[in-house]
Amino acid sequence: MAGEERSGDLAVLVALADGALVGLVDGLGHGDAAADAAAVAAEILEAHPTESPQALFDRCHTALRGTRGVVMTLVWFELGPTPRLRWVGVGNVEARLLRADAGRGGRHAGPLVLGGVVGHQLPRGLRASTLELAAGDTVALATDGIAADFSTGLDPRLQAQPQAELILREHAKGGDDALAVVARWLG
Repeated sequence: MAGEERSGDLAVLVALADGALVGLVDGLGHGDAAADAAAVAAEILEAHPTESPQALFDRCHTALRGTRGVVMTLVWFELGPTPRLRWVGVGNVEARLLRADAGRGGRHAGPLVLGGVVGHQLPRGLRASTLELAAGDTVALATDGIAADFSTGLDPRLQAQPQAELILREHAKGGDDALAVVARWLG
């Protein structure tokens, strides 16, 4: 956000033996306090990426008490014999799955995202939903500094980095930190 030296929005990418964890963390508000809270969550995600969603959110929740807290959405790419993704979120970090065979602006799947703030009010019973992946499927994540309708402009023909830049350029609100992350499974 203009006037701030640090962003409260952070991306996490952890390579795993059979896939990866991709997460987007948004510290509440902006500036140093938001950035500090997001950094605490990112450290935990990087240190414990294979824990169950509930255990990982619980661990972050405990560590974030006394901070502003965060909202976050996590995506696990599991690239075993049947490639799939698991995803879940708490708060308003949006995520969309863009199928490789979808047209521009087509329908997109999204994860179960429950209300709450990690560090203040964590919902119980977090369970990731699971979807099978096909080569070329893309996941786009965006913090609340990006308009929620960002998925209307997703294009399966664009590579990940240009897709993220397009989201930021066309959908950033301007009054908050903003971050878009796009990950594609090449197959």
